[in-house]
Amino acid sequence: MTDEQKQFEDLEQRLHGRKTEYDTIAVPDAAVQQSVQTGIRQAARRRKSRVRWYMSSISAAAIILLFTGCIRVSPAFASFVEQWPGMEGIVSMIRQDKGLQMAIDQSLLQKVGITDEHDGASVTIDGIITDESRMVIFYTMKGMKDPEKGEYDIDLLDGNGDNLPVAFGYSSPKPTSDENVYENMIDVVFTDEATPPDELSVVFKTRGKANPGEWKVTLPVDKNLTKGMKRVLPVNQTLTVDGQRIDVKQATLYPTRLVLDVTFDPKNTKKVFGLSDLQLVDEQGRAWRTDTTMGGDDERSIYFESMYFSIPKKLTLQGAGLAALDKEELEISVDLTTNKIEGGPNNLKLLGHNKVKEKDVVMHFSIMNSKESSYGLSFTNIEDSTGKTFDIKEAGWSPSGEHGDGEAWITVENGNSAKGKLTMEIYSYPVQIRSPFSLEIPLDN
Repeated sequence: MTDEQKQFEDLEQRLHGRKTEYDTIAVPDAAVQQSVQTGIRQAARRRKSRVRWYMSSISAAAIILLFTGCIRVSPAFASFVEQWPGMEGIVSMIRQDKGLQMAIDQSLLQKVGITDEHDGASVTIDGIITDESRMVIFYTMKGMKDPEKGEYDIDLLDGNGDNLPVAFGYSSPKPTSDENVYENMIDVVFTDEATPPDELSVVFKTRGKANPGEWKVTLPVDKNLTKGMKRVLPVNQTLTVDGQRIDVKQATLYPTRLVLDVTFDPKNTKKVFGLSDLQLVDEQGRAWRTDTTMGGDDERSIYFESMYFSIPKKLTLQGAGLAALDKEELEISVDLTTNKIEGGPNNLKLLGHNKVKEKDVVMHFSIMNSKESSYGLSFTNIEDSTGKTFDIKEAGWSPSGEHGDGEAWITVENGNSAKGKLTMEIYSYPVQIRSPFSLEIPLDN
């Protein structure tokens, strides 16, 4: 066995060891993942200047557990790990994303290695991968107090110190083989007309007031690494799923992801919240996953793994059906005094509500026949009898609640000040309509 072969074999053994660690973590149904999806959709619809979603350390395990099968590493991928000892756990997360691994194989990783250190703790931005659609930031924490508990917030700033108009997600960092060293990545989505900045600052802030702290790393962004790497594939075809028309406009291929733009026909009798179990399948049977949908109303962008550096000969969009409701069932009214609900679908029940910190109101719902759903319950256009509007502060979803059905909960910010009944419109609903479909995506090879 050559030294190079032994190096790869040792690396694969370490990666398998990290995978085994994650396999032993208990993961609750995908409730947190749904909270993330809900938050993205609502924020995108409101067009806020900055959107952030946060995943707990448990949800990080849910993401990692998507990684399956035998781990094989290319020389470029192995080099990426060997440059930064102790990052095998991050590699395990990347390895499930075929597009990101191929981007690393093509030397699109910008190595950074900039650290902010004070008070015996440090944060290092190890490297970034970015194109016009997505940025992934890899970082390491040393000497931080209880980073696994999620006691840190992250801000992303441009060269002027302003918040980037992006959505981004991150989980609590995981420990490495080195004592008191943690690692993770930040996944950034460039929404609307946002593009990567020339200069980026990543700010880590402690949440608690008892031990305030802030670490800031500023770095240049090398956009030339992926300059001009964008390919638009016109589709312009219409799907009919359960009688609902869905126009598939185009697929845009970037090094880090594929973006599929779809429009739900406004004349549809149902409000379509999303398509179920979507995947792109090539001529070899390889499936390219999707995990995020952005947009609002009837226009959506659906994100898949990228096959930019491995263009298939044939590509087919496959799905199991959709999540939808009849449009006359979208509006509901909730009486917070009597805990009664009016309107909405028959299988939606209000379990009750309680006040939080004398300002917010938490409402709990059950949804029958929703255990297999990948969508959660969310609302928009919330207002009381005086016309005062309210926002959702937090939302959560569990496909299997205490009562045997799916359960959801939402926190209405300052809901305790509401007068009379609260009316709201259902924005996402977790009941699936099974209606398998497929559509070939034309490729101009």
